[in-house]
Amino acid sequence: MILKVISAAEVIFEGEVSSATLPGQQGAFTVLRNHASLVAILSAGTVAYRTPDGSEHTRAITGGVADVDNNVINVCVY
Repeated sequence: MILKVISAAEVIFEGEVSSATLPGQQGAFTVLRNHASLVAILSAGTVAYRTPDGSEHTRAITGGVADVDNNVINVCVY
């Protein structure tokens, strides 16, 4: 699945991931391959993702919006 994390100023990350955990307003949630489509408002917290080689990465955000559809996770952060 593809994760794209962007801000108004830059593309923070774009690449293949095996999972992504996002800080939703109702609590953190994890997206795996073939996840149901959704749109979620994100709170301040940490975006965490695992790449296919097994390495884990994190990025602090102050909020944003996530769109999950057809194995693509688009995250717009501010």
